[in-house]
Amino acid sequence: MTNELPKTFPKDFNELIEKIRSYNSNIDTDIPLIWKAYSFAKTAHKDHYRNTGEPYFIHLYQTAYILAELNMDTSTICAGFLHDVIEDIKIPEEVLRNEFTPLIVSLVVGVTKIGDMDFESKQQEQAQNFRKMMLKVAEDIRVIIIKFADRLHNMRTLDAMPPEKQRIKSLETRDVYAPLAHRLGMYRIKMEMEDLSLKYLNPEIYKELNKRIDDQKKRSQHDIDDFISLVKKYIDEENVEARVFGRIKSFNSIYNKMLRQNRPFEEVFDILAIRVIVNSITHCYSVLGIVHQKFTPITERFRDFIATPKSNGYQSVHTTVIGPKGIPIEIQIRTDEMDKTAEVGIAAHWKYKESGESDELDKHVNWLRDLVDILKNDTQGDEEFLETMKIGLFSDEIFVFTPKGDLIKMPIHSTALDFAFAVHTEVGFRCIGAKVNGKIVSLNTQLSSGDRIEIITSTNHNVSYNWLRFVTTNRAKSRIRKWLQRHEFEQSVKLGEEILEKGLRKAKLSAKIKDAKTRFKELDYDTDNLFYQAIGKGDLTVKQIIKELYTKDEEVKTAGGFFPALHQYRSTNGISVSGYENMLVQLAKCCNPIPGDEIIGFITRGRGITVHRHDCRNIPNLEEEKDRFIDVKWQVKAGRTFVTRINVIGEDRANLIYDVSQIIHDQHTNMLSINFSVEGKLARGQVAVMVESLKHAERIMRKLKNIPGVLTIDRT
Repeated sequence: MTNELPKTFPKDFNELIEKIRSYNSNIDTDIPLIWKAYSFAKTAHKDHYRNTGEPYFIHLYQTAYILAELNMDTSTICAGFLHDVIEDIKIPEEVLRNEFTPLIVSLVVGVTKIGDMDFESKQQEQAQNFRKMMLKVAEDIRVIIIKFADRLHNMRTLDAMPPEKQRIKSLETRDVYAPLAHRLGMYRIKMEMEDLSLKYLNPEIYKELNKRIDDQKKRSQHDIDDFISLVKKYIDEENVEARVFGRIKSFNSIYNKMLRQNRPFEEVFDILAIRVIVNSITHCYSVLGIVHQKFTPITERFRDFIATPKSNGYQSVHTTVIGPKGIPIEIQIRTDEMDKTAEVGIAAHWKYKESGESDELDKHVNWLRDLVDILKNDTQGDEEFLETMKIGLFSDEIFVFTPKGDLIKMPIHSTALDFAFAVHTEVGFRCIGAKVNGKIVSLNTQLSSGDRIEIITSTNHNVSYNWLRFVTTNRAKSRIRKWLQRHEFEQSVKLGEEILEKGLRKAKLSAKIKDAKTRFKELDYDTDNLFYQAIGKGDLTVKQIIKELYTKDEEVKTAGGFFPALHQYRSTNGISVSGYENMLVQLAKCCNPIPGDEIIGFITRGRGITVHRHDCRNIPNLEEEKDRFIDVKWQVKAGRTFVTRINVIGEDRANLIYDVSQIIHDQHTNMLSINFSVEGKLARGQVAVMVESLKHAERIMRKLKNIPGVLTIDRT
């Protein structure tokens, strides 16, 4: 297409350039490129119309204009014009590459890929789409900013869509894009997205809020103006230059406060916030002192996000004071730069010379780097991944301190172990406990803002699968899971090689051991370690190996059943495994075996050896899976305890639970949990206790059986 510029530009194009000029004084050199994108998009979409009946180009122009309002760079604005030409007009990517820079084309392709993602799909597809989106966003954060602008204008014009489409788009906006905008500190975008979503998801509530807020503003406007004037007067008297104005909080935040506090609209007082904009951080605290001197502050509502900024870069001082008529009013105090960051978030830190991400920008996306590291290196399931996303996008923050007084920001509900991994990965791996405010606590203790934490470590790695149950941060989960996967791989490889050797000896094929170890590629394994891992996990049996490699060479008869019992047993986690060293061994949760129970080991896919009670109903068929059973026996050090669950059925009567608890207490036994429910005249319950042996458990059960009204006692 021609690169000639017209003698005069259209009015809308001039308005766009002036908006860009307000933050980028060097825009004149970029006008030809922006005009080219403008013209290309207008020509490509000339026969394309929206549901509103308007030319489709209006949407593209508005997307680009929103990006200019966010102070974005030239390449991003050009991509805003072009973001639908691949998906909607089917213009080949190669055509774009011939006309525009590689960066612009990359941004357009990135936005197109996000547009293909369906977040209303079933959980598996939804999780995969989230993964793809976040990986694409991490390549260039501008991709999601363009998508925000595109989605925001679509939401502004959603009236033209059918009701079901309105619902789907609003849910997706509320649950995906608004939280991500919040995480990037783009509060203006986030609040408008949430309010528009509320408009279509709860239209009656939206209309009612709109009316009530409008009515209250009319009734209170005089009081609001008087309060703003009073605040401005007090600030001027101290010779501090400031702008003071009021703003109504978003409909969605007011509605959520009504739900959260279970209050009607009339009892939600702080629907209005006063904002004070000053020239320096020093003036922020000066104004804070003035406000607290002239009005009574509500202490618990004070927040200093200047001293401790949010992880998305947000800075401001928030305080709530009692106004002249006894009504609480929130006051936000910040500098011009902080206000700009609060409105547009990460976009405020963009450099306009096409030089990529600045150091300032990079500081605010560390959470995204961690998340992408998880996506690239983790294998968590879809449900768990969606929960990770939820925590990463929605969670509030707490501020805690190291023993030296260094501040660390953590998601709310973080534990002492999360803190250990936040300090350093190796500190997390070697963590055995913590001191919170000088008191020794367990690793799963949840932290609160202001806590001072000291991590207690040992010289050994102490990683446990149990850790994954209570850590909340993406960093901790990812590091723990990767360590366990690597450790499990090493254990499976070692176990697999030993199973192969013993299995071949059992089949009287000792001479084939060396040969079998070299023929893994014939069984579709790329390396010997992957071959051994498959055997160790139970995905491949020695019987299958013999069948594939040797039945054509000679007559082979396998004895079947268990591997031969060996005289040497080695202890792992209280269990001795026949002939195998350093096994990954776990006790089955379905039957909770304890010392004294007759037990059997089963090579479980992906989890090493699982030990069941011999009578457990979940033991696989002995004949079908005989190659995966292994001899195990108890070898427990004195004083070690195990979990067992005791089932109680009795007559429903007063004090039954108390009597059960008292028996366990009298036996000096630690009770982990007790749960009872009533069915007609019967009470059914389960008690989880720590015991040393089967005899110990049976002694407790005998005592429980003697409680008046108890009918049956057994173990799960």
